[in-house]
Amino acid sequence: MSTPQGSSIPETMQAVVCHGPEDYRLEEVPVPRPGKGQALVRVEAVGICASDLKCYHGAAKFWGDENRPAWAETEVIPGHEFVGQVVELDDEAARRWDIAVGDRVVSEQIVPCWKCRYCQRGEYWMCAPHDMYGFKRRNPGGMASYMLYPVEALVHKVSKDLPPAHAAFTEPLSCALHAVERADIRFEDVVVVAGCGPIGLGMIAGAVAKYPAAVVALDMSPTKLELARKCGATHTIDITEQDPVQLVKDMTDGYGADVYLEGTGHPAAVKQGLNLLRKLGRYVEYSVFGSDVTVDWSIISDDKELDVLGAHLGPHCWPAAIRMIESGRLPLDEICSHQLPLQDFQKGLDMVAAGTESIKVTLIPS
Repeated sequence: MSTPQGSSIPETMQAVVCHGPEDYRLEEVPVPRPGKGQALVRVEAVGICASDLKCYHGAAKFWGDENRPAWAETEVIPGHEFVGQVVELDDEAARRWDIAVGDRVVSEQIVPCWKCRYCQRGEYWMCAPHDMYGFKRRNPGGMASYMLYPVEALVHKVSKDLPPAHAAFTEPLSCALHAVERADIRFEDVVVVAGCGPIGLGMIAGAVAKYPAAVVALDMSPTKLELARKCGATHTIDITEQDPVQLVKDMTDGYGADVYLEGTGHPAAVKQGLNLLRKLGRYVEYSVFGSDVTVDWSIISDDKELDVLGAHLGPHCWPAAIRMIESGRLPLDEICSHQLPLQDFQKGLDMVAAGTESIKVTLIPS
């Protein structure tokens, strides 16, 4: 087992622990010890995702309802948007992932079983057990000083020259790029992105890289719309002041947008997208919703014959996300707007919930 020369790994560490909805606590817990084929990583940064917030507030997707069982578990360290430095691993892990002690690494947010129907078909991001970091006891997340990368994990190296918060942005950016790939964007397309939060801004950057005719960003915040322009949006619409459906139809000879990427998680954005798409348009849904959404499905079928696509995680997009971050083309100093010490996790959750003063909130373990 290889460890850094002259370094000592402590016996205990600070970690955020989920005890149920709205019951997250900062605790002193044992530092995990790597087994055969695993890597111990010192966490440098961990982002707070909108799904972390919805889990915290008890959304049915995580804690179940009359239609589904609970998926999240208690006594778990949250956090699936992380980056860290390898501090201990054996030869097996080093060979598998082509990493060494001292490397900066990210791990994809899902730890596939590699045995189920989906994994066997190469569709690992839909793995049936679906053990993601930070939601199941089997794979504690990154809201701690140290964490383990298990044998089944997918691991990627990241430049040490990046600020930690920027490197941790690989996870949400990979998700955004997967949504863009699902949209099958073509050169002549008018693409509309709803929401200019972390995922939406990544969608904009990814869509722009496909060179469509236009990329239109929708949001309620002038600050976020300015960031959208910096990410490459050709048009921005403040939906509190202008009607996006009418404006998009005006710029498309009355037809509507070719592609709509939804990244807000707000039910109203779903109806908005169905209304502003043209016939035979493509709708991609990425968000995690905190409540049910009701729409007139005849718009999808009889009115427009739309392609409605879901998108989940960021399969096969992590290398591209890393390249995009390392290239410096994104305004990450502004996107990664707030870095807080781990002990201020509650403040971070509250900032994400408010949504008015932050873009991406990142926790920095000591």
